[in-house]
Amino acid sequence: MNEEFELNALQNSASDSTRQSGSNSKAEYFIQQLNANNFKKLALITVIGFIVYHGILNWQYGSDSCQWLLSKGRFKGDNEWQPYGCMMHKYTQTDTRRCLRYLAFWSYKNHFIFIGDYSIHLLYKHFINHLQPNDDDNGSMLLQPAIDTNFEDRKLSMRATYIHADEVSDVLLGRLTKLEDAEENAVFVIGFTYRHFTYGNVTEDLLKAYNNNLTRLVVPFEHLITQKSKVLWKLQDRVNEEKLVDNWKAVLNKDIDRLNQVARSVFRYADITVWEAAWQISTGLTDSAIDGYKLCDLGLRHYTQLLLNMYCNDYMNYNDGSCCSSAEPYTLLQIVTYAVFAVCIALVCGIYLRRWLLHLRGQTLYTPMQPQHNGLHCAANVNGSTLNLPNSSMDYTTPVVSLAMLGIIMAYFYICDRTNFFMKENKYYSEFSFWIPVGYVFVLGLFFTEDSRFTKVLNRDQSDELKGWILLVVLIYYMTGAHRVLPIHMHIKLLISGYLFHTGYMHFEYMWQTGNSSFVRFFQVMFRLNFMTVILCFCMNRPYQFYYFVPLLSFWMCIIYFLLSLPPRITAQSVDANPLHYLYLVGKFVGCFSVITILFMSEVFFERIFVTRPWKALFVTTDDDIHEWWYQWKLDRYTIIFGMIFAACFHVAQKYSIFDDNNHGNLFARRTSITVTFLALLSVGFYTAFSFLCRNEQNCEEIHSYIVFIPIVGYIVLRNISGILRTRYSTFFAWFGRISLELFICQYHIWLAADRHGVLVLLPGFPTLNMIITSFIFVCASHEVHRITQILLPVAVPNDWKLVTRNFIIFLIILIPIAHSDGMF
Repeated sequence: MNEEFELNALQNSASDSTRQSGSNSKAEYFIQQLNANNFKKLALITVIGFIVYHGILNWQYGSDSCQWLLSKGRFKGDNEWQPYGCMMHKYTQTDTRRCLRYLAFWSYKNHFIFIGDYSIHLLYKHFINHLQPNDDDNGSMLLQPAIDTNFEDRKLSMRATYIHADEVSDVLLGRLTKLEDAEENAVFVIGFTYRHFTYGNVTEDLLKAYNNNLTRLVVPFEHLITQKSKVLWKLQDRVNEEKLVDNWKAVLNKDIDRLNQVARSVFRYADITVWEAAWQISTGLTDSAIDGYKLCDLGLRHYTQLLLNMYCNDYMNYNDGSCCSSAEPYTLLQIVTYAVFAVCIALVCGIYLRRWLLHLRGQTLYTPMQPQHNGLHCAANVNGSTLNLPNSSMDYTTPVVSLAMLGIIMAYFYICDRTNFFMKENKYYSEFSFWIPVGYVFVLGLFFTEDSRFTKVLNRDQSDELKGWILLVVLIYYMTGAHRVLPIHMHIKLLISGYLFHTGYMHFEYMWQTGNSSFVRFFQVMFRLNFMTVILCFCMNRPYQFYYFVPLLSFWMCIIYFLLSLPPRITAQSVDANPLHYLYLVGKFVGCFSVITILFMSEVFFERIFVTRPWKALFVTTDDDIHEWWYQWKLDRYTIIFGMIFAACFHVAQKYSIFDDNNHGNLFARRTSITVTFLALLSVGFYTAFSFLCRNEQNCEEIHSYIVFIPIVGYIVLRNISGILRTRYSTFFAWFGRISLELFICQYHIWLAADRHGVLVLLPGFPTLNMIITSFIFVCASHEVHRITQILLPVAVPNDWKLVTRNFIIFLIILIPIAHSDGMF
């Protein structure tokens, strides 16, 4: 009867709240609908809409990114060329020679044939100079006014030929016939108008003759294409009419446009590629034209890069070169993983179909009404007693439903980053592209501030806020490609170190206060850290080390657990009972520092430990390289220990009443506060000055490892020394901080693209709006992944250590065939 009374009380309370909400205004009702669940539904509808949109685009125009590369693009703010819908790798001389050498190894004949007028000759010279920039012999050869020029590099099995042609002639057709008879695959770059082009006076008769002449080229070009050659027709470049030299004064842009239109109409229905992107580049650089008609060096460099991306990307597989690159093939593990998700989706569909059929028959399923708390369980406190109520979302179908939803999200991940269905673009950095989003984010963070219910230093609200703004700045850094600016790069390293410092502080504080270093809690933390990462490794065919931040957190979590669980266990209660435990704690810290230093002093010893089987697969990349792990590990090798030492010193100072954070007042007296604030500002300014004065990235990062705690401690002091600041926090940053781990992991595939080397494009042609849309979907997906992880946590890691051990053994059994196929055994 008591339980029935309590249930009725809850139901009456729910009905009262319903009547009250019914009396609210429409504006209040609208605001109530602005919640995470509705936003995620909107994100799902948006994704479906873009799938339909891109499906139509691919159906109408094809999904060949080579066509996108050569046909359309735009200039970014620094005059860098961005192809439409795909990423262009910037080929250096080394990259180019590596590509040609690789193709030569597989018996490819690298033959480039340039046929045309002065503009094609300029391109030919720049193309060769890109391969041989310091070769004086070739340079002198290219300066000769020879009409027919050849270049050959036997080591690369590479030949480049320039054939002068200013119009269609019998001689040119004969040369093309000889090339057909040779049956040799080649890349043809062709472009010209007519012999007396510089005389101007483009009449209708001349356009008709030009049309007829180009028509004579269609059949030879088709024969070349049949032999697997690539034929590009380069349109005539527009000129700067104000700067033209005397013998070009008669050339008008309107006549050039008419000639180009004739070429487009002739080659429209043939397999010949009209190189529209080259024309767009030259048009955008008309003001920089030499003598008014010669394309500048920047434009020629863009032309060369387009040719190399077209020719090499599909063979070299550069992560930032998706143009002309085939989609990555799927593996057996991916098939099995997605098959499991498909089974879960089918089960959920069957469950809901059964419920719908029962509903049609009049068999309505009733569930008790109860408040929800985080989608897990809820407890009602009635008359001082706690009643645990069952949550309808936690019935036997909940794990299956969660896995089905996760499967849908993983399918979106795969489409975004493992196919060419959606578009990708290169990152773009400028001072405005980085600092404006950072400023905008901090304005929002300051706008959404509230009073915290906590007064402690680094309390829960403040910790979430800290993780939130760190993560948002890091995401902007990755989005804009700001790594090229050393001060920004070093400050981002500082923020990531701050996240690790905070991790060491919080875990030490938890174990210090509670003494809970249980086996179950360790696995709960490890599951929250690694669940999504492991799923992505299976679904996206990437090694564990690819998501470097999670392996780093997991490794140091193991170190923290081992250090604090190693007898004697040291807690706040133990040091009160036996002050000698302080000495034991110092000994643990010294021992940990010593082991880390020994590993750092010998990279060979470090590699021998971490490349040992079977855990080798956790620390190496796809090409069996451990240097990425070595770099990340040594950069923050002391940061976690710094955080734990700070936590220990903090609690000792608190115990001896050096400061008091149990109220809303300041931590110190007025004079002390001024002195400490000055020192904190000095410590933060010290690191900023260091990042600007340090010129070498390697030296900067080495010094960073030793001084990283100085600005972090300075920030913590500045954030907490004032009672007003300490007891207020940003709800905006705190919300992002609660899903910070999921945001960091998911950004690799559904916000950025090509394994974080580019930017995902759902709405081409509108970069700012595209960024807003992809960010919205990315945040909603990350929030849903966080919710799914919370639901599956008690299933995967129950509170019984025996069940945890059983589940862990099952997981290891599942890993055995995967590890065997990857060569771990």
